[in-house]
Amino acid sequence: MQTDHATLLILADLVLVAHTALALFLTFGLLAIYLGNWLGWAFVRGRAFRIIHLIGMAVVALESVLGVACPLTGVEFALRKAADTTTYPGGFIAHWLGRLLYYDFDERVFAALYLAGLGLTLLAWRKVRVNGKAGVR
Repeated sequence: MQTDHATLLILADLVLVAHTALALFLTFGLLAIYLGNWLGWAFVRGRAFRIIHLIGMAVVALESVLGVACPLTGVEFALRKAADTTTYPGGFIAHWLGRLLYYDFDERVFAALYLAGLGLTLLAWRKVRVNGKAGVR
């Protein structure tokens, strides 16, 4: 059974949206932990939130240090290639999410940023108390 061009592009766009959501969660999750601690937000002390965030940060940092591309990038690009395109033809959301997510910088810059983010995440485990359940102060 052959998947049509439009379906492949929709799937690629969905992967891009998920990838962007993950990147935003990791970035703003770290900010939320520190800001939320200061403002008294209970969810930033939730064990599940913090473990998921820590694992995500660790995976991204490890991928960067090892020079491995994120699997979501590979899946998205494979879907676009199967649809005979590598660009974002006419898809407004896909175009702008792609521009938000993919930069043309030296990989060492990203590795340093990801390792710094992981360091700040680990520091947050010392500085911002974690509760057993979300919402408990």
